[in-house]
Amino acid sequence: MRFESKWQNNTAKYGRKCLALILAAVLGLAGTTACGGDGNGRKVVFTTGFDKDEVFRIGNASCSMAEVMVYLTTTQNQYESVYGPEVWNVALDGTTLEENVKETVLAKIAQIKTMYLLALSKEVTLDEHEQEQVSLASEKFFQTLNDREKELMGADLKTIQQLYTEYALADKVYQYIIQDVNPEISDDEARTITVQHILIRTYTMDGAGNRVSLPENQKHAVYEKALEIRELAANGENDFVDLASRYSEDSTITYSFGKGEMDAAFEEAAFALETNEVSQVVESESGYHIIKCLNTFDREQTDISKQEIVEERRREVFGQEYDEFVDTLVRNLNTRLWEEITLIHDPEVTTTGFFEIYAEYFSSS
Repeated sequence: MRFESKWQNNTAKYGRKCLALILAAVLGLAGTTACGGDGNGRKVVFTTGFDKDEVFRIGNASCSMAEVMVYLTTTQNQYESVYGPEVWNVALDGTTLEENVKETVLAKIAQIKTMYLLALSKEVTLDEHEQEQVSLASEKFFQTLNDREKELMGADLKTIQQLYTEYALADKVYQYIIQDVNPEISDDEARTITVQHILIRTYTMDGAGNRVSLPENQKHAVYEKALEIRELAANGENDFVDLASRYSEDSTITYSFGKGEMDAAFEEAAFALETNEVSQVVESESGYHIIKCLNTFDREQTDISKQEIVEERRREVFGQEYDEFVDTLVRNLNTRLWEEITLIHDPEVTTTGFFEIYAEYFSSS
């Protein structure tokens, strides 16, 4: 973990990819080496034998243009509601945000379609109440659409019902597969501690934004400075936060974390401290740290960490079964139609409620 900031950019940064690679990545396929296939022999097939508005097939599940447009338009309008319509002028590494969003939507729909097929293979179905919830959610969302939105997205009530049915089955098959995964997580495994630290960097940034390590003579001078600051922090005469505000080159002073979340050397030193104890100077990839332990065991955060670990174990179990199932499927992408799909820029098209309405009726989402 980098210490300069806890903020991380959650927007996936896509380069310009072959669409076969995108579809393969959507389905959890690592190691893809060429368009038309991947390094593990799994099939990504391109064919001209599509129906008029069919964007792709996975196994015997099909995705229509109308289905794509519901997801794509919802996502587009969610972006615009936060950042404004000018957001589409943004590009990153030669890839426009529109291309990025299209790829993300393709990923989402392909994953849902695959999980829907997995549910069918395990004979997981919606019960009568869940079917009724699908109908109610579909009708509610469809009623929110104006005529222009229906026209440009090509969406009818049947399309919305199909999307919500598949979404609900994807949720349900996940719960079905993980239902017996309830590992016992010890306090020690999940233990969360809280520390403050001072960082003195041992690198600079070049014009391209890359780290450049300091030469040894400068690094030694930084170490000597860190020793002096550590002495000030440990003698009990100085407030640690004041020292951090004056000397630290990390904008964040306080961190709460569990095992495996930080730089190994930093973490080892931090977990060895007693409450209010100050560490020796600790070296990480970012530089030299002086660490003060505020809390050796945060009960509330440890309980949260336990649940996070359980959920991660469940995701791993599901992911293994999902990947094995993906290996049995052939994927067919209508590249011509996919390349023709674009965002809708029309002042009357403002729908954003597809996922929110689903969540109203299916709280597990």
